[in-house]
Amino acid sequence: MKNIVLALDTTSSPLLLAFESGGKVYSARKSGIKQEELLFPALKKLFAKAGVNINDVKKVFFLRGPGRFTGIRISITMASMLRSLAGAEAASMTVFEFLDFQIKRTRAFKKWFKENPSGVSAVVLHAFREEYFLQFFDGSAPLWLTKEEMLKKLREYAKPLYISGFDKEKSSLRTLLAGFTVANDKDCKINTKIFCAAAAEKNFEQNSLEPLYLKPARFELGK
Repeated sequence: MKNIVLALDTTSSPLLLAFESGGKVYSARKSGIKQEELLFPALKKLFAKAGVNINDVKKVFFLRGPGRFTGIRISITMASMLRSLAGAEAASMTVFEFLDFQIKRTRAFKKWFKENPSGVSAVVLHAFREEYFLQFFDGSAPLWLTKEEMLKKLREYAKPLYISGFDKEKSSLRTLLAGFTVANDKDCKINTKIFCAAAAEKNFEQNSLEPLYLKPARFELGK
C-alpha cells in the first residue's frame, strides 16, 4: 500500500488533480464547469496510470476558495468522504495562500525581494464581472472589491508590492495592473510539483474543511 497525498483544485476551470508516487508527479487538468462529472473519470484514469487506487490515499489536500460555490463543495465533499470512510487526513489552503506559497519560491520573486526587503506579496484574482478578490500578505484578511476599489487599495499601499494572480478567464494581470510589479504569467499558473509540495506541508491542517466564499463588493463599499 502506498501513502498518496491527493491534491485537488476544483475552485474554477480547469479542474486540477495531482499526486506524487514513486518520485514521479502524476497530474491531470480538465476544462469545463461540470467538475462533478469530470472528477471521478479523471481520477480513475490517473490512478490506473500510477498503479494506485483510492485506498492508497492517506491525505486529501485542496484549495478551499474563493471560487465557484459548487466547485469548492466538490473538494470538501471528497475530503470529507475519504476522511470518514478511509481515515484519510484532510488539509487545505486558500487560492491566495497557494499563489503566495508558489510565488515566494520563484527566482523572480526572490530577486525582487532582495531589492525590496520591505516589500509585500499581494494576490489579485478576478471574481465576477468588474469585481476582484484581493489579499495583501501582511496579516490582512482577503477582500472582494470593485475594480476601482481594488486599484485604489493597490495604489495607496505604503510598501512595494509584488502581485500575482489572474484576470478574467485566468488571463494575465499585466494589462489591468500596468505600472505595478506583476509576476510572470507562468508563475501564476499552478505548478503541479509545487502543488504536491504544498500538499505535503503540515502547516495547513486547521479548519481544513472550512470553505472561503467571501462577501461581494457591495458589502465592502463605503469602508
